[in-house]
Amino acid sequence: MEIKPLDKLSFHKLYAVRNEAFKDYVRQWTKEEFQAMLHRRGYVPELSFGAFDNDDLVSFTLNGTGDWAGQKTAYDTGTGTIPAYRGKGLATSIFNASVPFLKQAGVTQYLLEVLQDNTKAISVYTNIGFTIARSFNYFVQDVANLKLPAVIPASYQLRTINTPDINEVSAFWDFMPSWQNSHDAIMRKSENFVIVGAYDGNKLVGYGIIEPTSGDIPQLAVNKGYRRQGIGSAILKELLQHNQSSAIKVINTDAAYEPMTAFLQSNGIPQSGAQFEMIKQLG
Repeated sequence: MEIKPLDKLSFHKLYAVRNEAFKDYVRQWTKEEFQAMLHRRGYVPELSFGAFDNDDLVSFTLNGTGDWAGQKTAYDTGTGTIPAYRGKGLATSIFNASVPFLKQAGVTQYLLEVLQDNTKAISVYTNIGFTIARSFNYFVQDVANLKLPAVIPASYQLRTINTPDINEVSAFWDFMPSWQNSHDAIMRKSENFVIVGAYDGNKLVGYGIIEPTSGDIPQLAVNKGYRRQGIGSAILKELLQHNQSSAIKVINTDAAYEPMTAFLQSNGIPQSGAQFEMIKQLG
């Protein structure tokens, strides 16, 4: 068994092994979805690692890199092991082998997300020094089950916009978006997203972002002085006009901010699960 970087591995082979590792999951990704996910999360093959049995990849951790809270950070874009090789501690071995390379590249912390009901993985991460930073909720609903009667109040207008000013819209936030929902993640492939803004005259008072091919809504926020007027629900309804997926997803809302949970549920989008955001300092 040899642990080495994935920069020499073809995308076709990586996709095939990824599917084998996640074949017991209900949802399977197309090649296009997988490629878009890697790009969005900042995947760096040279800093991603796998365990190889002879020349066969059997376990892997796909790392993205970027800035997070002012530090160069590695992010676990996906960790998996094919069924026949599970229970051998390969994920831990891969992580430990990768740390010197990440440090050499200037990475000072490592970030990941894990399902809260995956107690085995949480135990593994805790044992190698990760701590829980935040609790996230995620929401999924089939489009066929959505009924959104909301219309924009008469004094406001909705229109698609280009890249929003991060300094302007971040003032609308009640929590920092997760890695995959961050401004940097969206800007890595901005053409994959549609952004809808709500305006009071020429003033932006709310906005939402959707990735039409996946139905994922990474950001939706309203200026604090314009809330409880139906603007958020109207933005959500407009985003759905651009959706090409059979479902919509709102992943990684901060569980500590209960109004977001109430807003989504009131619009017919139920909570489907929860994750922990975990972090480890490498310095």
